[in-house]
Amino acid sequence: MTSMPSPQTIAPDRELDLAIEGMTCASCVSRVEKALKKVPGVSNASVNLATERATIWAPAGLVPAEALEAAVRTAGYEAHTVTATDETEDISEKRDAEASALARSLAIAALLTLPVFALEMGSHLIPALHHWVQMTLGPWNAYLQFALTSLVLLGPGLVFFRKGLPALFRLAPDMNALVAIGAGAAYLYSTVATFLPGLLPAGTGFVYFEAAAVIVTLVLFGRMLEARAKGRTGAAIRKLVKLRPKTARILRDGQPVEVELDTVKVGDILLVRPGDQIAVDGVVTEGASFVDEAMITGEPVPVEKGVGAAVVGGTINKTGSFSFRAEKVGADTVLAQIIRMVESAQGAKLPIQALVDKVTAWFVPAVMLAAAATFLVWLIFGPEPALSFALVNAVAVLIIACPCAMGLATPTSIMVATGRAAEFGVLFRKGDALQTLRDASVVAFDKTGTLTEGRPTLTDLVAVNPAERDTVLRLAAAVESRSEHPIGLALATAAREAGLDLPAITGFEAVPGHGVRATADGHAIAVGAARFMTKLGIDIARFADEAARLGAEGRSPLYVAIDGELAAILAVADPVKPGSAAAIAALRKLGRRVVMVTGDNRATAEAIAAKLGIDEVRAEVLPDGKVAVVEALRRDGAKTAFVGDGINDAPALAAADVGIAIGTGTDVAIESADVVLMSGDVGGVVKAIGLSEATIRNIKENLFWAFAYNTALIPIAAGALYPAFGLLLSPMLAAGAMAMSSVFVIGNALRLKRYRPAA
Repeated sequence: MTSMPSPQTIAPDRELDLAIEGMTCASCVSRVEKALKKVPGVSNASVNLATERATIWAPAGLVPAEALEAAVRTAGYEAHTVTATDETEDISEKRDAEASALARSLAIAALLTLPVFALEMGSHLIPALHHWVQMTLGPWNAYLQFALTSLVLLGPGLVFFRKGLPALFRLAPDMNALVAIGAGAAYLYSTVATFLPGLLPAGTGFVYFEAAAVIVTLVLFGRMLEARAKGRTGAAIRKLVKLRPKTARILRDGQPVEVELDTVKVGDILLVRPGDQIAVDGVVTEGASFVDEAMITGEPVPVEKGVGAAVVGGTINKTGSFSFRAEKVGADTVLAQIIRMVESAQGAKLPIQALVDKVTAWFVPAVMLAAAATFLVWLIFGPEPALSFALVNAVAVLIIACPCAMGLATPTSIMVATGRAAEFGVLFRKGDALQTLRDASVVAFDKTGTLTEGRPTLTDLVAVNPAERDTVLRLAAAVESRSEHPIGLALATAAREAGLDLPAITGFEAVPGHGVRATADGHAIAVGAARFMTKLGIDIARFADEAARLGAEGRSPLYVAIDGELAAILAVADPVKPGSAAAIAALRKLGRRVVMVTGDNRATAEAIAAKLGIDEVRAEVLPDGKVAVVEALRRDGAKTAFVGDGINDAPALAAADVGIAIGTGTDVAIESADVVLMSGDVGGVVKAIGLSEATIRNIKENLFWAFAYNTALIPIAAGALYPAFGLLLSPMLAAGAMAMSSVFVIGNALRLKRYRPAA
């Protein structure tokens, strides 16, 4: 019998980043995305105009990078794979170089355009100048304008023709094509009027060299401002990169040696002097100091560091000196991870971008049709000289409708906002959380380690036989010391402070959400909540009054059973974090419904909730029940954010509309979250929501301006005001308005750099 072949394992999708060169507007973004999605094996692709990056999702090893790069080249753009070794400084330098090159092109274009503009427009405005030009230059006026405009179009303006005409021939016109057609049409018409006027109808032999030259100059001006502003939007990333020192002092053969940062390896011992920047992540092995971690966590107060304390690369040592052992280097450091998170968020697309993508997919072809219609209407129905009117208005439509502002409206706001958030110690791991968080009407908090310090201390231990109190503590601490729960640390600390030696244990078992049990000194020990004792068949009624008292005081009662008999009730208290109450009050002020989710018994949970000002409590929730709580909160259609820090919070963080992880928590929780609060202060939730609201408001302003600008000015450029008011929009003014629309959008996005969280 022939065995059936095993089904082929489908490799999970991996992300591949490409740097894209040559994109100028939202239409470019749409074309690059379509080209990438057509590559066999690609499941999705997202292109960001502001970051000039494309993110492609495809099964690992199935789609070669060369195929993706070739697809982008076929679409008319250049691409290269972004690797982990690509430095953000290089990107910054590239943008600075791009802005400098545009500034040089602009200077040349302006120098050549100014005489053309003065000769043509000056003659219209100043009769004496018109007389001088006619008497002195005569026909050489047109020849001089032709020569200077030719230099503008064949020099600084050649880029529009090199990129725009091939795009036009591929039937995929972009902004370059619109500028090339507009400026080219004005130039060719003027050239014919200058050298072959007989080919044109009588009375139409006007020249528009100044329009062609000024269009190119103003578009270059807009691009230069845009390039400089784009550089400013990435300032947060550059700040983070600059936190990384170039060198480190390590011990080699007992002597301190200055080495390049790239040569530091895990296990090396590094020396830190007052004022030094800590090179990599590690653990202090000798000495003590205070370290400024503001650039990582957003918290201004320096943190005390002693032997055993963790230090983070990029932070600054203040007063003392110490040595530490390198634990994470290179791409594994916290700083490197933060940079990756911010870059990833900056390259994300928000759901609101979907509208822009749909519009821009047909926008440029629609503009070209509008320009063609404008030309025909003016040619057929316009006053004499109809051909001149038709040309001028069609060119104005082409130039004013470039969709640059549409393409930049969303990504520039995201770039600035995520960078600003990083300065507060708030990291958006997923960019779309910026929009989703704004819509979250419910914020659910895990209690332990999130609203509280997560370091409970033993406050009560009442033994059935008071004489055996130390014995009960010794056995309970021995069993709990194997648990990862903070209660275990509290018991172990109390036993150590009492001078008790903990016995060895065997048969340890942790029952999630209930408790732990094991054998110690030949006794079967069980420590856990009331539900654990009930499950084991142990009667706890004798401690009912004591449990009620402890719960009312906000302490979590636990029980100890030895050999199947109730031995004691104990309680631990977990101090509330200093900023928790203020954060809850701020969230309620923002109109959010706040819920606390905890495994504590109801009395204890409600006592803590009352202290924090939380009205809604979901108590006695098992770890796997947190997901059910999140789903129940979402059942009414409410968007829900869940805030947690532990391993058992990871499923709930993933299930919520927005998962917010405390950065001081576990790696598993952080990996499951959409947003990470690096400082561990839940006040970061308020900052994140406030910034989310400000960002979406900013994006809507940008989109309104971009769409309203085109909606209002395209008809004006086509001549809609001419029948009633005799007004036409010059192609030069159209070029200026188009350039300034992009600058306005970027400038508005940059206002987010000044965002301050509400007090």
